[in-house]
Amino acid sequence: MKLTVTVITRDEAAHIAAALQSVSWADEIVVVDSGSSDDTVAIARQHATRVEVREWPGYGGQKNYAATIASNDWILSLDADERVTPHLGAEIRQILQNEPAARGYRIPRLTWYLGRWIRSTDWYPDYQLRLYDRRAGQWNGRRVHESVELQGTPALLRHELQHYAYRDISHHLATIDRYTTLAAEQWHAEGRRTNGFEMLIHPRLAFLRNYLLRGGIKDGAAGLLVSKMNAYYVFLKFAKLWELQHGGQQPPEE
Repeated sequence: MKLTVTVITRDEAAHIAAALQSVSWADEIVVVDSGSSDDTVAIARQHATRVEVREWPGYGGQKNYAATIASNDWILSLDADERVTPHLGAEIRQILQNEPAARGYRIPRLTWYLGRWIRSTDWYPDYQLRLYDRRAGQWNGRRVHESVELQGTPALLRHELQHYAYRDISHHLATIDRYTTLAAEQWHAEGRRTNGFEMLIHPRLAFLRNYLLRGGIKDGAAGLLVSKMNAYYVFLKFAKLWELQHGGQQPPEE
């Protein structure tokens, strides 16, 4: 089975070369950019088989488009801030030597944060369905945390996908702000509503789950920070949903 790696980008000049070099063994590499203002496109053209620039239709829509222009049915969807390790690459090639047993595969993802790999909290193993047959799966239309909806049950890969998600805490906070807005909008569109009790209890439960049940305490200060940040993410998501259901920041009537 031949493989196409697809990557969607915007202003990823700091990451894109390393991401594409990590999959240089693939039969084809397709990059779809949504109008970068930096050197992302120029760098991508040095490494990819095909690079296109098109308007942004959303995460799922852009990833589905990248899959449709691929030359091969088997797709490995990679984000610019991710790296395929040699072991993971070898495992993928081994699976595709013959007809794969499943129509899609979930890959454990490992995040680098504050100078260390985080093997705890909700961040690990953070399975992602990234290797799939496009004839049996496509990305859904969720505003954030989109995923592949697969016909059939996916199998699991053993080796990890490396994730360099955040430069520092400030970058992490900015990402949380952006993603929680999208998540709250998704919930609101689906008809979900919230109240003060949920804003109080869900973040606390999220912290306990991350720090105690999922072992954040074992990662020292970094584990504590991740657990607190994940709880803050939950709080902001509910708070922004509450704001939406109450009409947002509307000025008072005179």
